[in-house]
Amino acid sequence: MVMESLSPFKKNYLDRNGQKYHYINEGTGDPVVMVHGNPSWSFYYRNLVSSLRSSHQCIVPDHIGCGLSDKPDDTDYNYTLKQRIDDLEALLEYLDINVNITLVVHDWGGMIGMGYAARYPERIKRLVILNTGAFHLPKDKPFPWALWVCRNTLLGTVLVRGMNAFSSIASYIGVKRQPMAKEIREAYVAPFNSWKNRISTLRFVQDIPLKSSDRNYDLVSQIASSLEKFKDLPSIICWGSKDFVFDKHFLAQWKQELPQAKVHEFTDCGHYILEDASSEVVSLVTNFINEK
Repeated sequence: MVMESLSPFKKNYLDRNGQKYHYINEGTGDPVVMVHGNPSWSFYYRNLVSSLRSSHQCIVPDHIGCGLSDKPDDTDYNYTLKQRIDDLEALLEYLDINVNITLVVHDWGGMIGMGYAARYPERIKRLVILNTGAFHLPKDKPFPWALWVCRNTLLGTVLVRGMNAFSSIASYIGVKRQPMAKEIREAYVAPFNSWKNRISTLRFVQDIPLKSSDRNYDLVSQIASSLEKFKDLPSIICWGSKDFVFDKHFLAQWKQELPQAKVHEFTDCGHYILEDASSEVVSLVTNFINEK
């Protein structure tokens, strides 16, 4: 398959309550754990893994419902933030990864990855932040109407699960410098090839807590409160300024939460910063991680 030639890493699987949980595990050395968001998968980190695996152990899971992991229905898996964090914790425990972790997060991976970090702050050595959040929607940031439709309406369900609108559209609007090459775009959407296999792309959006009565609201509050523990860690932020969701409001809050972070804004790039500015960001992150 095209996506396998572009991401030629050994496939590894952990059984999670009867579901196959796929992950990349390449290289040796201090661990670099890369956590993807929605609607992407471990493919997003392929170039960073290739750059780092000669010096570090690179671990990149596919969340259940994404990528090469199983895609169960709601009767066999609980598509919630807590479950995602539990899965990541189980994988790292299985691999005996518990010290000197460099955590790389993007999109919903920020909430999942920092949810794990909130449980074990002493295990985290560095942070790499890529167009993501680990806190509630900033007060001055309107909730995007496209996400509102997907989250709250039957039309959204039909668009996301029936027409693959979320994953497909993201592969176009997630980059701004130039369109993704056809084979790259096809690789992004390939795992989400049926109504059944698009369940996670919808459940992720439906799981966004916006008010205190929403499921996960308190958990997100706890994760946000934990960020104080990481403010002095070595951190780098690489940010595509033309992201319509994770925009200047999110970046401003990250600058407050991580005041010592090295910040690199790419004003002509969008959400998929590792595609839009791949060579620059991979180089920046690799150099940052290789610093003693």
